[in-house]
Amino acid sequence: MAKVEIDEGSGFCFGVVNAISKAEEELAKGGTLYCLGDIVHNSREVERLKAMGLVTINHDEFNRLHDAKVLLRAHGEPPETYETARRNHIEIIDATCPVVLRLQKRIKQEYTQNTEEDKQIVIYGKNGHAEVLGLVGQTEGKAIVIEKLEEAKSLDLSRSIRLYSQTTKSLDEFQRIVEYIKEHISPDATFGYYDTICRQVANRIPNIRKFAASHDLIFFVSGKKSSNGKMLFSECQKVNSNSHLIDSPEEIDTSLLAKASSIGICGATSTPKWLMEKISATIEEKLQTSAN
Repeated sequence: MAKVEIDEGSGFCFGVVNAISKAEEELAKGGTLYCLGDIVHNSREVERLKAMGLVTINHDEFNRLHDAKVLLRAHGEPPETYETARRNHIEIIDATCPVVLRLQKRIKQEYTQNTEEDKQIVIYGKNGHAEVLGLVGQTEGKAIVIEKLEEAKSLDLSRSIRLYSQTTKSLDEFQRIVEYIKEHISPDATFGYYDTICRQVANRIPNIRKFAASHDLIFFVSGKKSSNGKMLFSECQKVNSNSHLIDSPEEIDTSLLAKASSIGICGATSTPKWLMEKISATIEEKLQTSAN
């Protein structure tokens, strides 16, 4: 019978663990707790917390809220969210990841510095991603967001650039962007870049490659909305073409199990351990049934 292994290094990162434990702590006190946006990009975990009483709201609903308690998730928020909370007497439970918080402060500092230099603040990140919206908000919406190297080619390279990165982006692509700007920026302009990628996330790439390569079959467990999930799943596919993205035990394709002698289960920084364990148990059951 095939051996089934869960990747030890997969599962929630510190920022997500912190946000969820703050939510559970508040919910245990009773009363209504709202969360601005999905607490984590994993529908199964969102459903679990909803059953405990967590109410997920969007920004429009938040703007209409008064005298309530709202949790801000790990991704962070722009300054106007805090302004609205003050105006509407909303108590904020701030679970912004400390890595994101430091980055927000650095960008704000860069933006508010009084220098004669005409510089552009550029953020390598996913347009519209909650963390990126919080970062752009530190610059009154003036920061330029680029998603890939191709987009760096359309920057105004005659002007100075300060480059930052969303904390969960690929280190390799960031380095390629840095090299491109270094080579092409005007000698009259200055270029400063700050590698603000979270190491807890970046270090998962070599680890997950190693894990995926050591098994015949990989089930990568992730919510469909998770950008970190998409990135890590593509890393698995690079080293093991027999890698499959699933979100629940129901999505396991039983026909894949017969040919594998070792099966690996891994996931994103937004994937709960309990979900990977549930998938592992389902695979074991299916293998047992087919063996009988």
